Amino acid sequence: MNVHRLATIARLELVQRMRSVAWYVLLGVFALLLIGVTWLAFLAWGTSNERGPGIYSTVVLITLLLAVLVSPTLSGNSINGDRDAATLAPVQVTLATTGEILVGKFLAAWATGLAFAVVAIPFLVIATAAGGVSGWVVLVSLVVLVVEIGVVSAIGTALSAILARPLFSVATTYLVVAALTVGTLIVFGLVGAGVRTEVTQSYRVVTYQGDGIVCADRWETTTFEVPRFDTVWWVLAANPFVILADATPTQYDARGWPVDLFGQIKSGVRTAQQPPPSEQRYDECAPSTGDDTTPRDIIAETVPSWFVGLGAQLLLAGGLMAWAYRRTRTPARTLPRGTRIA
Repeated sequence: MNVHRLATIARLELVQRMRSVAWYVLLGVFALLLIGVTWLAFLAWGTSNERGPGIYSTVVLITLLLAVLVSPTLSGNSINGDRDAATLAPVQVTLATTGEILVGKFLAAWATGLAFAVVAIPFLVIATAAGGVSGWVVLVSLVVLVVEIGVVSAIGTALSAILARPLFSVATTYLVVAALTVGTLIVFGLVGAGVRTEVTQSYRVVTYQGDGIVCADRWETTTFEVPRFDTVWWVLAANPFVILADATPTQYDARGWPVDLFGQIKSGVRTAQQPPPSEQRYDECAPSTGDDTTPRDIIAETVPSWFVGLGAQLLLAGGLMAWAYRRTRTPARTLPRGTRIA
């Protein structure tokens, strides 16, 4: 794979995108949204000592959200759009190989998506200046953000080569992104609520007789069903926001609670790993000590899943890119009906 030809293809694709006025309008709208989000984050997190990590995590998650919403549009028609415009065939008859064309288009789409992360840099600096943000949190979160934008760009570029119609490929890319983000949550909620187990609860209550309190001599027992989210928590591992939160180091306050959204999301997913107890005991006659388990304890006792989810995403993107290579290579044996060559 020739680096010069690869860079030429990527540069031509970027120049074509940057000539559009709509591109700069989109970046401007993105900046305005981040201004509003940052302002609201300052109001939401107040003046506490932990507001820096909270505001920073909010801006990073919103940046990821907007990037995965826009990237399918920017990458989902990069190959078939050129085919429809009769500009792909002239490139294919040059010295550029099929792999160089695909990778060049992917790098251009990735760089276009990263432009949104660049726009977010001033807001991340403002959040970091608020204090309390760890350097490791900044480093890891930004690396994962860049990788996730690349995964979505690779999926969109591959589908633009696999599917003949630009509109269909863009829509399919959105469906894949929706399956990874919203779809995993739906599957987690529905399947986890559908798989249920029986729990036995024993309890004893106090009764009031005259001026005294008398404990009941007999324990009452009841049974009920609870959902088993621990059987399906792994579905969330492929969610881009879960990957970002689970991979980012967690910062805690003095009580062991997360101080940012990364830690709160991680704590929720890790809590879902724990199976519900088969027996519960409630005694009003005994002094209640309460449950002193903190999110720090839960995270320490459970296993991370971000590398599994990221690996699954990379396998999906790599498989689609390999399929796209077969559909784009020349000379082509068969083409979809109505496909324009030149």
